[in-house]
Amino acid sequence: MKLRKILKQPRVMILLFVLLSSFIAIGHQFESNGVSISFVEKNSTAEIYGMENPESNIQPVKREKIIEINKNKILNLKDYATEISKIKEGETIEIKTNKGTYTLLKDEKDLGITVTEASTSNIRKGLELQGGTQVLLKPEKEITDQEIKDIIDTMENRLNVYGLSDLKIKEAKDLTGEKYILIEIAGATKEEVKDLIGSQGNFEAKIGNEVVFKGGKQDITFVCRNDGTCSRISQCNPSAGGFGCQFEFEISLSNDAAQKHAEITKNLEIITSEGGSRVLEKNIDFYLDGKQVDSLQISESLKGQKATRITISGPGLGVTEAEAINNAIKNRDKLQTVLITGSLPTKLEIIKLDYISPTLGKSFLNNAILVGILAALAVGLVIFIRYRKLKIAIPIVLVVLSEIYLILGLSALFKYNLDLAAIAGIIASVGTGVDDQIVITDEVLSKSQSAGNWKNRIKNAFFIILIAYATTVAAMLPLLRTGAGLLTGFALVTIAGVTIGVFITRPAFASIIKVLLEE
Repeated sequence: MKLRKILKQPRVMILLFVLLSSFIAIGHQFESNGVSISFVEKNSTAEIYGMENPESNIQPVKREKIIEINKNKILNLKDYATEISKIKEGETIEIKTNKGTYTLLKDEKDLGITVTEASTSNIRKGLELQGGTQVLLKPEKEITDQEIKDIIDTMENRLNVYGLSDLKIKEAKDLTGEKYILIEIAGATKEEVKDLIGSQGNFEAKIGNEVVFKGGKQDITFVCRNDGTCSRISQCNPSAGGFGCQFEFEISLSNDAAQKHAEITKNLEIITSEGGSRVLEKNIDFYLDGKQVDSLQISESLKGQKATRITISGPGLGVTEAEAINNAIKNRDKLQTVLITGSLPTKLEIIKLDYISPTLGKSFLNNAILVGILAALAVGLVIFIRYRKLKIAIPIVLVVLSEIYLILGLSALFKYNLDLAAIAGIIASVGTGVDDQIVITDEVLSKSQSAGNWKNRIKNAFFIILIAYATTVAAMLPLLRTGAGLLTGFALVTIAGVTIGVFITRPAFASIIKVLLEE
C-alpha cells in the first residue's frame, strides 16, 4: 500500500522519469558480439573498398561492428586478430558487418582498420579504464590562442593520419594562465606517441643550402600511401649486425615548389657518378627536424625542369629481416604523416607522459565496480546499525545507487569520458548524498516541539543541504583549472553529482521517507 503511495509522489515520479531517460541515454547492449570499427584510414584498402570512417561524435553502441570474416564468426578482438593473421597479401577477404558485407583485396600489411571491443553501452571509458597514453605538453615559447588552436588542429590531423583515432586533444591552463596541451590516446604505446608528438615535424628538402620544398599542404599536394605502385619496401639486404631495408614512396609538388626546383637546378653542373650515371653535381637532401634522413642523386634529365613528382626514400634497420621491414614501415609512416600535416608552429616540451596498458585499465574498472558495490553495502549496514530500521537503510542505499546511475546517464548523454578522476568525483558526490539523506532522516525523526510539522522539518533539512551544496560547488570551481586540466573531471563530476542530488534525488528521498515514517 505504501509502495503505491510512494510511486504517486510527484518528486518520486520525477526521479523515475530521469532514471528512465538515463537508461535510454546509456543504451545498454545485452549482446555485444563482434568488434567495433573505431577508425578507417584515409586512402587505405578498407576505404577504397567502401568502408567508412565513423563520425568522431558517434555513440559507441552505434559504431559499425565486424561480425564475420570469411564466414568465420568474430566474437572479440582475439578472434579478429586470429582471422586477419591467416590472410596473406593478394588474398581476398570478405568482411561482414552489422551494416553490410565488404570484399577486400589484401595488398598491404595493414588493411587500414582500427578496431576495439564492441561496446556494451554508451558510457565512454577514459584513459585509465581502457588503456592508452596521456601526454601533457608545454609550448617552448609564449604563443597566442590562435597558435594553440593551430597546434591542436595539426596534432589531431597528424595523429589521425598516423592511424590513431580514439584521441582527445584539448587546451589546458593552470591558475597562473600558463598554456598547456593535454592529449589522451587510447590504444597507442608510449613510444609511438612520444615519437610522433615529441618532434616539431619540420621537414625540408634541400639542394645545397637552398630549400626546394617543405612538408605540408602548401608545397606537397599528394603523398602516396597504401598503394603498392608508388609506396613500397624496395629492398632488404644483410648489413653489419643485422639487416637494412629501404622504403620509398612518391609525392606530388605544387607548381610553386616545382618552379623552385627548376630554378635551383638549372645552373648545376652535370657529372658522372661512381656508378656511371649522369647526374647533377649536388644531391637533394631530406631533413626532419634538422636531421638528415636521406640524400638522393638528381638525374641530368631533371636539370632546370619543373619536377612535380619526387620519390622519397629512407632506411629501416633491425637484427632480423622482419624487424628491419617493420622499422622501415614505421619510419615511412612517420615521414608520410609529417609530409601530409606539416610542422607545428613551435616546439613542444613533454611535461608528463603516462602509459596504462589495456589489461591494467580493465583491472581498474573491475576494482572500481567491486569497491562501489562493497561501499554501498557498507553504507547500508552502517545506516541500519544507526537507525535499526530496514525501511530507512534500504531507501538510502537505493537512492545512492540511483544517483550513481543518473551521473552515468549524464556522462553518456554529453559523451564525457569517465576516468579515475571522474570516478573520484562520483564517490565524493555520493558521500555528500549520504550525509544529506542522514540530515533529512534525522530531521524527520525529530520529536522535539521546536521541530514543527513535517513540512518545516524537511525545510530545515534542505536549508542545511543547500548550504553544503553551495560550499561544495564553490570548492570545486578552482579545480576546473588547477593542474593543467588534470582535475577537471573530478570537479565537473562532483558538481554534476551534487546538483543531481540536491534537485532530484534528495527531494525524492524526502518524499519516500515521509511516507514510510509517517504514523
